[in-house]
Parts: sequence; C-alpha cells; structure tokens
Amino acid sequence: MQDVHVLAIGLDTQRGTPLLLVGEQTGQRRALPLSIGIAEALAIQLALRGARLPRPPTHQLIAEVITALGTPLDHVEITALRDNIFHADLVFTTDLRISARPSDAIALALQTRRPIRATDELLDLVGTTAFTLDPALADPEAEITRFRQELDEIDPDDFSPG
Repeated sequence: MQDVHVLAIGLDTQRGTPLLLVGEQTGQRRALPLSIGIAEALAIQLALRGARLPRPPTHQLIAEVITALGTPLDHVEITALRDNIFHADLVFTTDLRISARPSDAIALALQTRRPIRATDELLDLVGTTAFTLDPALADPEAEITRFRQELDEIDPDDFSPG
C-alpha cells in the first residue's frame, strides 16, 4: 500500500471531461490517471483550497455526517481496476470498508484531511512515471503548468491494461 496525493486536475480534451492524477509521494513516484466527473472535480478543487461554503456541498456534508456519527474515516484506498473502471474503498477506524468511486473517496479524504492510498498491485498494473513531478526542480510552478498541458493531451485508455 502506497500513500498518494493529488498531483493535478486537468481536462481530457478528447472527451471534454476532467482527469485527476494522483501519484506516490515516495518510492517509484508512479501516478494513476483517473477520469472523473465535473462535480467531483469541483469538490476536489474546493477541498484542495480548503474552501468552506455556507451550505455544505455533498462531500463536505458527508464528512460532517461521518464526524457526527463518531466513526472516523481512517483513510481511503484506490483498490482495483476492473473493466477499465477504477474502484476505491472508504476505510474507517473500525475496519469497516465501504466501496466508493475513487473521485468521491479522494474528495472525502481531502475534506477530512485523511490519507489517500493505492494498492501496490494497482500501481504495478497501471501506474506510470510519465507524468510525475520532479521534487528537485527549481521552478515547480512551471513544471506543474507543463504537466497540465501534457494531461490535456493524454488519453485515459493509454493506461488501461492489455
């Protein structure tokens, strides 16, 4: 199991849909490209910015409900790729697991400031080092801009097994 973090959110220009890239924080620095919905992209952007709206959007509301119920979220896991669809689990401190879309799980993890993890098997299967950021770069903002431009040109099917 590897800790991952959000590297970038871009636009798949071929499909006109958001593309989320999460990558390992250490190790091989492999990344997973995830096609996500517009609502989830917005929720992830809001969570990354720490924005708190007067009336909570869905992911913020779910985070508040989890807190109120007293069973804390431990972390989220991106667990598998089946039929070209990524799967994830919400993992609670009681070892309760609830299946979720990766984009929802990531948005919730960001809202609750909990770790995001990916299985080694999944990273071995479809992880790529083609789009990871070099932490030693003198100008990380320029690298992020270049990275987002490259994201706009990739096809998520390029990362499918087989």
